[in-house]
Amino acid sequence: MSSVRQWMKGRLRKAVERDRHAERYVEAASRFLWRWPEQRLLTLVVIAAALDYASTYAVLELSGKRYLNEGGPLASWALGKGGFWGLLLADIAAVIAIALLATIMRFLYSRLGFKGFSRAAFVFLLLPYLIMAIVAVFNNLILAFI
Repeated sequence: MSSVRQWMKGRLRKAVERDRHAERYVEAASRFLWRWPEQRLLTLVVIAAALDYASTYAVLELSGKRYLNEGGPLASWALGKGGFWGLLLADIAAVIAIALLATIMRFLYSRLGFKGFSRAAFVFLLLPYLIMAIVAVFNNLILAFI
């Protein structure tokens, strides 16, 4: 039993060494994608989500184009069930969920001593959401004014 235990400890030690070696490359990639402080990323995610909601409201309610509808399945469901208040609640829940997940992953990696993975997890979870929200805002603006 002791030899199996020693073998497992050796495997775990090698895995940690391998992860420590890869950590700097992962952190470098996250710094290449987002070179500013992480708090600014979170702030921009909240702003982009608010702009997405406002532009969706403008294109669906104020533009007068009744043939347009919400493209996202969750947002479409929320809009159908609760109107724009339901959509607002779904947007808030989505932002809180992704921000909470990113913060938890950042905290866990940090507690384990992987600072590079900590930052990378935060950036790699929030940056795609930010990009998609910005694309949705531009799409809504184009649909509203064309």
